Amino acid sequence: MRSPTPEDLTAVAARRPTPAPTPTRRPKRRGRRIAAWLGGLAVVGAVLGVGGFAAAYTLTDIPDANALADAQVSTVYYSDGTTEIGDFAARNRENVSIEQIPVPVQHAVLAAEDRSFYENRGVSPTGIVRALWNNVSGGSQQGGSTITQQYVKNYFLTADRTYKRKFDEFFLSLKIDQAQSKAETLQDYLNTVYFGRGAYGIQTAAQAYFGKDVSQLNVSEGALLAAVLKAPSGLDPRNDPQAATERVDYVLDGMVSEGWLSPADRAAAGLPPTVEPQPQNDYAGTNGYLLSTVRSELLSRTVGLTEDELDRGGYRIVTTFDVSAQRSAVEAVQEELPERRPAGLQVAVSAIDPATGGVRAMYGGADYLTRSQNAVTQDRAQAGSTFKPFALVAGLEEGISLRSTYNGTSPLRVQGWDKPVNNFGGSSLGRINLLTATAKSVNTVYAQLNEDVGPATTEQVAVRAGYPENTQDLNDFPSNVLGASAPHPIDVTQAYATFAAQGVRNQWHTVASVDDATGARTFTASPTNQRVFAPDVMADATYAMQQVVTQGSGSYARNLGRPAAGKTGTSTDNRSAWFAGFTPQLAATVAMYQIGEDGSQESLRLGSGEVTGASYPVRIWTAFMEGALEGQPRQSFPAPDYVGSSRGGSAATSSPSRPSSTPTAGETSSPSETATASPTDTPTAGPTDSPSATPSDSPTSAPTSSGPSGTSPSGEASGPSAPAAPEEDLQEATAGSASAAPAG
Repeated sequence: MRSPTPEDLTAVAARRPTPAPTPTRRPKRRGRRIAAWLGGLAVVGAVLGVGGFAAAYTLTDIPDANALADAQVSTVYYSDGTTEIGDFAARNRENVSIEQIPVPVQHAVLAAEDRSFYENRGVSPTGIVRALWNNVSGGSQQGGSTITQQYVKNYFLTADRTYKRKFDEFFLSLKIDQAQSKAETLQDYLNTVYFGRGAYGIQTAAQAYFGKDVSQLNVSEGALLAAVLKAPSGLDPRNDPQAATERVDYVLDGMVSEGWLSPADRAAAGLPPTVEPQPQNDYAGTNGYLLSTVRSELLSRTVGLTEDELDRGGYRIVTTFDVSAQRSAVEAVQEELPERRPAGLQVAVSAIDPATGGVRAMYGGADYLTRSQNAVTQDRAQAGSTFKPFALVAGLEEGISLRSTYNGTSPLRVQGWDKPVNNFGGSSLGRINLLTATAKSVNTVYAQLNEDVGPATTEQVAVRAGYPENTQDLNDFPSNVLGASAPHPIDVTQAYATFAAQGVRNQWHTVASVDDATGARTFTASPTNQRVFAPDVMADATYAMQQVVTQGSGSYARNLGRPAAGKTGTSTDNRSAWFAGFTPQLAATVAMYQIGEDGSQESLRLGSGEVTGASYPVRIWTAFMEGALEGQPRQSFPAPDYVGSSRGGSAATSSPSRPSSTPTAGETSSPSETATASPTDTPTAGPTDSPSATPSDSPTSAPTSSGPSGTSPSGEASGPSAPAAPEEDLQEATAGSASAAPAG
């Protein structure tokens, strides 16, 4: 490209709108800043050499200024790399003239980004040297950019973090500063910079944050828009009001120090109210939840893209979502639920590949534009009896064998509990082993087991499996075994994926790879993985959870026709219901709950009866897994190892024979030590149209075609302020103190 002639530069200036008058500045400050600029320029000149500096300036061309208009769309694909989910693009932009932007708003931007804007010559040599030293010495990544340099980067160059880009940016900024006025540069910058909420340029930003035209902005509103430029998402007051307030104060104080705002006006200014962010239409339907989750991961430290790079960079993003599994999740929800559904009903479906941690499917809601909160990653629900396997694993690790027996009488006083513990329906089962107690979700047995291992140990097993340590209401009270904690559904899926991987935890993620516009690979997923449980412990825990499917509360899942393990859960007053389960290839969770008009939890009512984990959740789970695993080979779990030693007296049923010391992998048969009849090997017939009206957590015979209706607890999506043990498992019992775990 040829160097611009004087006539070219004159033509460029002629195309610009007439700039507003440049505000006058104090001569002394201007002189000091010019001196500082010249001093910094001397440093750069000394490094490059006068001859090299002049040559570089002469050889720098001003490129075609159509970069933003021609910004490339970043496309998101399913795991096959060919089927599109959606895209990210910089489409929301509207140019305005500098005269339409109130002067206080202009000053707010300068106070935030470049207080020497009217004195510098487009670059800040001292800032570049400072940033270079910080980067080379291992400090935080810094840019040292003026507004002119930021404009050049946004409008003409890529956002690559390379020294060549900084070199090109430096000389191009010098030429741009000579080719146009300061007002023109500021106008172009404000029309191209990204403000967050999908808004490029200050006019669309004014609409996105305040629902008004830029010409109507006041000082506080201008200060907020200037503040978010540093980190558009992180400083949005809807995301972090404290950080936004601190940055707005910085901007307003800077305006006072520069003489652009009086102390009296400063005292009256502060963080302004904003309108609710509006989701983009591109996110309509169920795919909006996928795109939103992927975008968050791309902008996280894991991948490290900026919003501007993502929306303009033309990236090719391959996710972990499987197109068949995702379709199956959507269809399972649509087909397994009745057509007439109450308002506020929420369903969360998620599935993780236990071998990699990749999320294969995610149903976060019916329509992102209607409800942008993702039921899978953002909502919470009490875990209920899906929490019991953590106590089981804790017991196995401490040498408590699956053959160990406990008193299954109900009600039963257990040490550490204020009131007697009750089983669901008041059923008393006598002395039973842990296999039977797991299959039937016997509260009295698990309360005793939790006392033996210690509630704190059970809590830590949950964390090791995948629960975040800050999970709502996760505690070390004796009642924690009944699942008063309220995790995100994806956290439960993560934990059960660890079970499916036989004790190896692979961190869940949704981005598999990222290629830039040139086709170069810039990111490949390498999630952390860690063995957190021994294989023999996992073999026994998996065997116990298989009994939930073969003859327990989740026996409807036998219709899947392949080995499966899992646990049901239902919360107090049936306000939410779960089924969390897995095969060797895939772990999946289904959670259901209902939100009233006032945001509170309501009891689930669908079809002809109440909703429990053994009703709609297990049906949705089974239908989803059938489609997600279609065409995949039938795999078996490891045989149980029967670690540890037996505790307690004789069980109400015969004791099993001990397997060989070296377990062989293979599909396990149904256990012989349960108090109920063993089901047949062939799955039962398909489900009826609606679950049975009266659930029971203690099935006593082989599953019928309608599947069992019993279940154990789960929870409220928002979680109580004082965690309550779920009613179906706890009934009247409480743990710790009344304030810690009130009656369910």
